[in-house]
Amino acid sequence: MIHIKQLMCAFLLSIFAQLVWAGGMTETPDTVRKLAANYEHGRDGIKQDFQQAFLLYCQEALKGDRESAYNMGFMYFNGRGMPRNLSLAVRWFKQAADAGDKHAQKMLDRFTNVSPLEDATCKQAKPVPELKLVAVQNPNRKVVEGWVNQIAPHYGIDPELVMAVISAESAFNINAESNKNAQGLMQLIPETAARFGVINSWDPIQNIKGGTAYLHWLLRHFDGKVDLVLAAYNAGEGAVEQYQGIPPYRETQNYVKQILSHYQKTSHPVPAKELKKFDVEQKT
Repeated sequence: MIHIKQLMCAFLLSIFAQLVWAGGMTETPDTVRKLAANYEHGRDGIKQDFQQAFLLYCQEALKGDRESAYNMGFMYFNGRGMPRNLSLAVRWFKQAADAGDKHAQKMLDRFTNVSPLEDATCKQAKPVPELKLVAVQNPNRKVVEGWVNQIAPHYGIDPELVMAVISAESAFNINAESNKNAQGLMQLIPETAARFGVINSWDPIQNIKGGTAYLHWLLRHFDGKVDLVLAAYNAGEGAVEQYQGIPPYRETQNYVKQILSHYQKTSHPVPAKELKKFDVEQKT
């Protein structure tokens, strides 16, 4: 299961996340912004991660959330996780101010001589070819494998690795649920589901997409080292970083050995950063 140790440390955050996302409830700008703030400041048991905070703020700012836009500007203004850039800060302050944020307007009044600069790292994605998937009830392993074979390449990941993780996590049971509230095929906890944009973890296609997106992030974070990626998927990236390798947890060590006994590749090409969009076609 994902993030076992991190979930225990982040008890309050997980309770909050469960109230919001359990049962397929739609995420709101407030809940995503709160999660982003926890990553930005390292609060509520979450390890500080400026990149993840930036991505979450960006996601909501592009949807028009003025507070997220202001927070983007503030990160640029203070050089939090990136070089300080007043022109980019002013760009986001202006968006927030135009939406009625008084604090952003005060920041603009201080820097009237600074011209806004378009932010190339946070902008609406260009249209890309969409992947059509057909959702079916009670899918068997063959159906799941078909989904994985379509989804994994869009994330630059070997489908066999995703299949090995699903086998270890849920044995292909779409209704699997752990005592830590890890859900579905790839056993997503609410926090991880929210982190990777999954609204309903019980939807098997959304679940695969969320778990594969997490593997994509881990492969980039750990330079394609499969054993560390698997250990982090089970125990959280923080535990792997703390022990500078596979943590000395029996469950995690057995988990890594189990998967590597089937997926016998110790390294994986680091996937590209860009991801493509998906579209799910519901079968009635």
